[in-house]
Amino acid sequence: MGDKQGFRFHGGRPSVNFTATVGMRWRDGGFERLTDPAALGRWCTEAGLTPADPACSAADLAAARELREAVYRLLRTQLGDDPAQAEDIATVNRWAAHPPPVSALHLTPAGLRARPVPATVPSLLGLIAADAVAVLGGDEAARLRECANPECSLLFLDTSRAGARRWCSMSACGSREKMQRYRSAVR
Repeated sequence: MGDKQGFRFHGGRPSVNFTATVGMRWRDGGFERLTDPAALGRWCTEAGLTPADPACSAADLAAARELREAVYRLLRTQLGDDPAQAEDIATVNRWAAHPPPVSALHLTPAGLRARPVPATVPSLLGLIAADAVAVLGGDEAARLRECANPECSLLFLDTSRAGARRWCSMSACGSREKMQRYRSAVR
């Protein structure tokens, strides 16, 4: 899967991408990409949720991991895994109730302009949770898939017209599969 610590953004929505901060879940619980509070801040910026890394504490990191795992388990229920757990629903709903990041008006020489107010981790986790509510409670839940590569555990929303996408990304797992089929055919 390349650089183990690099973030993956093949899920199609922030909440689905957030679950990819644990890689290779099939291998003894996988590996953690949110290794420290700074990594959480970087993920928020790289995900496009905020223009600058927010200040993150160890408590923010623990809360983010708790939310991520609740979202992951609820997404897995859409794939036919275990039934949804009330505690996971409560965790997502509790975070979804947090106000999202906001913008404020500022008077500049060019007139009024909107500028983002520096985001807090709770506001960003609220944004992720609200996105999870929209995905899980809407039509997109039927488009949730897990990558067909047995060495990949990434979830994604299949936005293809036919609804038959099998890979988290053609540039990653899909191209590997095509190359393996080609090599097998050449032999």
